[in-house]
Amino acid sequence: MKPSLARRVVAEFTGTLFLLAAVVGSGIMGERLAAGNTAIALLANSVATGAALVAIILSFGSISGAHLNPAVTLADAWQGGIAWRETPAYIVAQVTGAFVGVAAAHLMFGLSLFSASTHVRTGPAQLLSEFIATFGLLSVIWGCVRYRPSAVPFAVGAYITAAYWFTSSTSFANPAVTVARSLSNTFAGIRPADAAGFIAAQLAGAFVATLLFRWLIPSLRAEASAV
Repeated sequence: MKPSLARRVVAEFTGTLFLLAAVVGSGIMGERLAAGNTAIALLANSVATGAALVAIILSFGSISGAHLNPAVTLADAWQGGIAWRETPAYIVAQVTGAFVGVAAAHLMFGLSLFSASTHVRTGPAQLLSEFIATFGLLSVIWGCVRYRPSAVPFAVGAYITAAYWFTSSTSFANPAVTVARSLSNTFAGIRPADAAGFIAAQLAGAFVATLLFRWLIPSLRAEASAV
């Protein structure tokens, strides 16, 4: 029996809070310690994010599925893994948790609660990167759910760590992460004006990946429902 919706929503809120605290906090710490070396800052940011994802998914996956991501929630609802009527609650919890996570990271490093980012992330290359990053993330999730469900936390953490480096956008791959990071004028930030394009590319990537895996794995809907 699944936990109550209230418990699952709190798990999504808490998990996403810790994810953003890790993303933004490690970005701030990495930038401060790297002494201007962007590669070192990105390495710290990517390793911390990937490691945090593994821990968070292991901790909350058995409660809510540890989506931590509206694109994942929408794809899961499409495949019957979560009821459509529950989807808004998941997404609200994820977005709210993301903003609280950003605020927590700022406070831990002595910054103001929120600050609009001036980090420009725009152009076709960045949007293609977000499409590919999210397409890959959903592909990893759907493939592992079918054949190696216990590997999902490690596969997702490894994939996101790698995608920080092979995409020009550094792989946001998550609408909740994107909107929250628009209010962080730090290493991990994104200019608010650029967020909508990222989100559109992310949702498109999630849709195409799910469509592909519906064909690759005809039993995908049954697998999603069992998670």
